[in-house]
Amino acid sequence: MKKRFKSISLADQVFDKLEDDIILGVYPRGQILTELGLAEELGVSRTPIREALRRLEQERLIADNGKGSVVLGITEDDLLDIMNIRERIEGLAAYYAAKNITPEAVQELEHLIDLQDFYFSKHDVEQLRYVDDDFHDAISHLSGRMVICDTLIPLHRKTRRYRRLVMGDWDRAAQVTKEHRAIAQAIAEGNGDLAQELMTRHIVHSKEQLIKEEV
Repeated sequence: MKKRFKSISLADQVFDKLEDDIILGVYPRGQILTELGLAEELGVSRTPIREALRRLEQERLIADNGKGSVVLGITEDDLLDIMNIRERIEGLAAYYAAKNITPEAVQELEHLIDLQDFYFSKHDVEQLRYVDDDFHDAISHLSGRMVICDTLIPLHRKTRRYRRLVMGDWDRAAQVTKEHRAIAQAIAEGNGDLAQELMTRHIVHSKEQLIKEEV
């Protein structure tokens, strides 16, 4: 799990790279990005750069200022809005995942919990963050509700930087692993109401921690 290989286009790879770098603060708010500069930096042609910048502008992570693309990034207000949205709808994803549960889905969740426990035992913060991504994305997909899925997954990506900080707090990381395990169990048992309650509570706790990290 140290490396994640994807069969995706060059434009997608460039987009993922730039999105990560903006969200993680490699490119700070206010920095100007240009096609030529990024093409030279990443060693690719300007065509995938142009496509990636177009998508980043649609995500409102950058804006065209006439001289290039100015980085907007994720502000504290953005973070609060994202977590408020997640608080209101991520519980629904868990509810529907429980209602749609299959033996294959149970195995998928059990695998993610096993990975989580393994990396927690190794104090591997980076891999715990990856498993946290996978856990929440998996529940969104298992909900079978595409509107919910299409809403939540981009929001998960946009909080990567802040969740990395949270996972660095080992007391909170321990609580996250415990909460994930309880959510997975409720979903596996088909208990939609409990899964929704536990997920909503989990997001509230995460929001409180994320906001505290930003203060």
